[in-house]
Amino acid sequence: VKGTSAWKGIRVTVKLTIQNRAAKVDVEPNATSLIIKALKEPLRDRKKTKNIKHSGNLTKETIFDICRQMRKKSLAKEFKGTVKEVLGSANAVGCTVDGQKPTALQQAIDDDEWETPTE
Repeated sequence: VKGTSAWKGIRVTVKLTIQNRAAKVDVEPNATSLIIKALKEPLRDRKKTKNIKHSGNLTKETIFDICRQMRKKSLAKEFKGTVKEVLGSANAVGCTVDGQKPTALQQAIDDDEWETPTE
């Protein structure tokens, strides 16, 4: 319960490690929950409010921070691929990045117009 209190109101994956009948809880956030947390929205009751649209704006640096946290779970070969994965999640959530649509930024990454760090 202590480990998940920071993620109140956001659906997040939890890894249970059981050793000698004692369960240890580790929070394993996915890209979507990290994006929603980065939007700093007010707490909501998941039972009452459904199908919420997260219409916020994230900075380029916030996206890169999320990518660095997601890097070990990502299936992409390069960091650029992880950035595109996170942008896809941001598109699904419904937020913008630097005032632009995430799909436009994915295209810009493919055309080498949007600079991504190597790590």
